[in-house]
Amino acid sequence: MSLSKQILRELEAGQNPAKAAQMGKFFKTGKGEYAEGDVFWGLTSAQVQGCAKKYWKEASFDDIDALLRARHHEARSCAVFMLVLRFGAAKTEAERAAVFSFFVERLPFANNWDLIDISVHKIIGAYLFGREPNLLYKLAKSKNLWEQRAAVVSTMYFIKRGKLDATFTLCEGFLTHPHDLMHKACGWMLREAGKRDASALCAFLDKFAARMPRTMLRYALEKFPREQRAHYMAAK
Repeated sequence: MSLSKQILRELEAGQNPAKAAQMGKFFKTGKGEYAEGDVFWGLTSAQVQGCAKKYWKEASFDDIDALLRARHHEARSCAVFMLVLRFGAAKTEAERAAVFSFFVERLPFANNWDLIDISVHKIIGAYLFGREPNLLYKLAKSKNLWEQRAAVVSTMYFIKRGKLDATFTLCEGFLTHPHDLMHKACGWMLREAGKRDASALCAFLDKFAARMPRTMLRYALEKFPREQRAHYMAAK
């Protein structure tokens, strides 16, 4: 039996049908919703991460690829965790580059916001830091929602190191994006940028608050004093 099949069996053994039904509703798997058709075993994050930590060192890229292509959400989550662990443990630039390239090529398989949010800043953002972030602008122009979300959430790594330009540029480009998930992601990254440089965020808001989707603006303002929040929300 391949390791990927062994991992799938181990994950399936922990299934919780009642929790799986709840997760299907929470992650919007119904007809016409953003995760239409996705299925769950009902595992907790701790269960999935535990499995990833158990097997990541011996899992090959082929094993991880099989998990990324699996039907159940938790299998893909396990694969993404494995890649994060593998990238973090890489000792050479070649090893880091291999994980980065593998992940970028398969990014559409990380097909929900939770899979994107736990991984892209730790792999894509970390790899691109100190390099030209052209890939992020390419992903931003993708027609795939998850690649678009990956573009902006990847900048979390930059933000934590005081580099905010890419975040502001990407968020400006997403001002007219139609999807609530992108409004939330951009607002979240703007809020994080504001923690590093409040004046830079204010300058962005002074320029774009009136054009920002309400959810994006509300998320961006979450840490502001009440009066300042009211000032910017009044622009809507």
